[in-house]
Amino acid sequence: MPLVFAAATNADAAAIAAVRMSAARELTERFGAGTWSFAAESEASVQAEIRSSTVLFAHEDGLVVGALRLATRNPWLGDTRFFTPCNRPIFLTSMAITPKRQRQGIGRQLLAEARRVGLKMGGEALRLDSYAGPAGAGNFYRKCGFREVHRGDYNGTALIWFESPLERMLSDKHRHATFGEDDTPIRRALIIRNARLRHDRGA
Repeated sequence: MPLVFAAATNADAAAIAAVRMSAARELTERFGAGTWSFAAESEASVQAEIRSSTVLFAHEDGLVVGALRLATRNPWLGDTRFFTPCNRPIFLTSMAITPKRQRQGIGRQLLAEARRVGLKMGGEALRLDSYAGPAGAGNFYRKCGFREVHRGDYNGTALIWFESPLERMLSDKHRHATFGEDDTPIRRALIIRNARLRHDRGA
């Protein structure tokens, strides 16, 4: 059966917490003890997230197989000026896929849904981090269109920060008329925003 995506309610919290914990245990088994080994997800903690943000999940045959969180509040303390400035970033955290279903395209589809929902939230860019070592998912995010913007130590954990502009679908006329072959991803994002404004005005 195809994957179904939805915004979580309190009734989904226990299953989402279980997916996160299973993913954390799998990281410990593969890479040894790390920050992930101290995960303490619970039904109550996920319900708290649902009250303050959007928790997306993917389910198949009634079973939760992946989840992530989208929020408008910056989850990182300290200087994050390495991100490209924008008026309304969306912060993506707590992404987890149940171990038995990893590397089967679920994560990629879940990120695509996150982009759709992020746009609906009025977002201009998705921002996230990944572990910098072998346990991290940096290559996966790069393949999904995210750009590395910074590396550093955060509370004793080596992280890589990524961003990706959120692009509303434009007509072919606007898409082909505005892009140049040498445009950088950030310049493309600015071009898209301007084209979107013209498109919305009927230009």
